[in-house]
Amino acid sequence: MKFPGKRKSKHYFPVNARDPLLQATQQEQEEGSWVVGIDQTLVDIEAKVDDDFLQRYGLSAGHSLVIDDATAEALYNELMREELISHQFAGGTIGNTLHNYSVLADDRSVLLGVMCNNIQIGGYAYRYLCNTSSRMDLNFLQGVDGAIGRCFTLIGEQGERTFAISPGLMNQLQANSIPEEVIAGASALVLTSYLVRCQPGEPMPEATLRAIEYAKKHNVPVVLTLGTKYVIQDNPQFWRDFLRDHVSIVAMNEEEAFALTGEQDPLLASNMALDWVDLVLCTAGPTGLYMAGFTEEEYKRKTNHPLLPGALAEFNQYEFSRAMRHKDCDQPLRIFSHIAPYMGGPEKIMNTNGAGDGALAALLHDITANNFHRQKVPNSSKHGRAYLTYSSLAQVCKYANRVSYQVLNQHSPRLTRGLPEREDSLEESYWDR
Repeated sequence: MKFPGKRKSKHYFPVNARDPLLQATQQEQEEGSWVVGIDQTLVDIEAKVDDDFLQRYGLSAGHSLVIDDATAEALYNELMREELISHQFAGGTIGNTLHNYSVLADDRSVLLGVMCNNIQIGGYAYRYLCNTSSRMDLNFLQGVDGAIGRCFTLIGEQGERTFAISPGLMNQLQANSIPEEVIAGASALVLTSYLVRCQPGEPMPEATLRAIEYAKKHNVPVVLTLGTKYVIQDNPQFWRDFLRDHVSIVAMNEEEAFALTGEQDPLLASNMALDWVDLVLCTAGPTGLYMAGFTEEEYKRKTNHPLLPGALAEFNQYEFSRAMRHKDCDQPLRIFSHIAPYMGGPEKIMNTNGAGDGALAALLHDITANNFHRQKVPNSSKHGRAYLTYSSLAQVCKYANRVSYQVLNQHSPRLTRGLPEREDSLEESYWDR
């Protein structure tokens, strides 16, 4: 596992050569730590078409429409036959997050979901596999006799984008396909709100709840990314209850935060979310990125960064503290951090799809690194308390912020490599604690 972030002080991490004075433990003989996630496996397909093509398939230019499997298959076959497809990218918010985690950490993640039993070379399912990190374990995917999800972006003659969405069999994950042993050994279980809002009769919600049940049984933090404001605003109380009952960490943007809490201010929304969860990651577009969590009152650490104004005065006062789960604190103290967009944000944003997933991948890397280090160096002073993260809240913000920038600067929501070895345009002090 790579070290999270780019700091000079590495706290004996990674642990390539263990100190022989450390007492060997059974944990140290294990493979290490990983994250596991459930996703609606889908492929984003981009093609240039004419107006006749849209009319032939009953599509309205500039709009988004769900199409049935037969229409999707005919549409896809024509695109392939006429060689109109420009890109086929693996998609899905959890798939993107796990891929980015594996690229950043150079370590294992496990994806649960469905995949076509029959895969055609050059086809959409083939492209999904090709665009996925080799460090991502796909051995637990459930086979289906049919298509996974496909999202067609059809670019018309005037450049207008029309979306045709085919769910296929992406919500057919069965509860008995959830492996308890994989979740039991994970550092986190990562989910999205889409998984529990399916069509009647689809098994995905039951499979998701089964995974949550295993995570609770084995004390594995459950991470939920809210997906889109439209899902949340339909029934915000349902999601508040869901967070309170099932979730440890929530990731959201400012629009989803408003839909969830009714608070326009991302800081106040993050603070309210702490009523239900242990840790909050909230991206806020050009405003930057917020985090909120808990630490033990006795072990709080003051920042040496300027104290920030906001709806909560000097809210970042203890951002050098490490996050803990509320139940692991004797005297829980709420802690907050904020960071402005890295280098003011990209000069030209290439893609907003996936920036939040990139930030979440960085947070997951830090959480898993903490478990990895605890297994390898159990006597370390880093583990005197049951911390959730390896780094301070401020440091996790920096890392998440940097990864978001990397995603905004490219076409695909999936990283092709980790952070650059040298940050030529960056002062080294950025990574100082």
